[in-house]
Amino acid sequence: MIDQINQAFSGMMAYFTNSKLLFALIVGISFTFFFVAAFNIINSIMNPVRRQMRDLSLVGDATSRKRSSDVLDNSVLSLQRFLLPKSEKEIYRTRKRLETAGLRRTSDMLYFYLAKIFLSLVCGIVALVISSRHPDMGALEILFSVCLGFAIGMIIPSYVLDKKIAKRKMKIINGFPDMLDLLVACSEAGLGLNAAIRRVSMEIHLAHPDLAWELKKVNSEMLAGIDRIEALKGLSQRTEIEDISGFVAMLCQSVRFGTGIAETLRIYADEFRDKRMQRAEEAAQKVGTKLLFPLVLCMFPSFFIVAVGPAAVSIIKAFGS
Repeated sequence: MIDQINQAFSGMMAYFTNSKLLFALIVGISFTFFFVAAFNIINSIMNPVRRQMRDLSLVGDATSRKRSSDVLDNSVLSLQRFLLPKSEKEIYRTRKRLETAGLRRTSDMLYFYLAKIFLSLVCGIVALVISSRHPDMGALEILFSVCLGFAIGMIIPSYVLDKKIAKRKMKIINGFPDMLDLLVACSEAGLGLNAAIRRVSMEIHLAHPDLAWELKKVNSEMLAGIDRIEALKGLSQRTEIEDISGFVAMLCQSVRFGTGIAETLRIYADEFRDKRMQRAEEAAQKVGTKLLFPLVLCMFPSFFIVAVGPAAVSIIKAFGS
């Protein structure tokens, strides 16, 4: 039996050695390990618990990082009069967009305009180099390509900022039902609105950091002496989300008339949870349509090459002979 096993193993090794199957097997195993390792790395980076543990482990280096960041910010702030536009309306609009995206430092607006200038120069120079390599292009066409490069460089930071705003809004919307559930539990446990908001902001810090920051901001404004209605309206203005505006209006009405908010919050929580489930179902229904393009462009050509290629080669040889 041992001889038979050795003969079978020798035949298998000879088959692998004499064919390309061994190479394909090695490539497949290598890609499998690569994708598994990449998935584990991405999962460790995106995991909120691991992110919080990493932040806690880096507390000791926070002072040195803050010092270097302050030096860089001071260097950028010295260029403030050259970077910022002259219009106060434009400055206010840009600051509001940056705050909606979660960029709240004073230097963030300067970095935004610095990125616009830098990218416009880079895109313009690249367009000039590419267009100068084509001798058939005239001076007017070269000037148009350079202007187009400048325009693209100016648009890229705004596009990235819009995407960041939309991503942050979606994170807040997805975490809003969980926040309402915890707020209902705190209200029914006997906590007041201020204490409930503070407690909820502490509980959802890991899962929904953006929403937790907004709640901490509301609580800080209340502790600073700002009226609760004004603090809640500030939450609506910062997030610019319609659902949160309705929720804030309901809370302001409850605070103004002194009515209980536990039952109203429960109704709102059920409604927002249903909306989140509907958004998830809608995204799941779109998966089939989104998969159509990669299938048609990537997988189907390879499949037809493998399935029809040998027959096509045989047909071409037959007609050629």
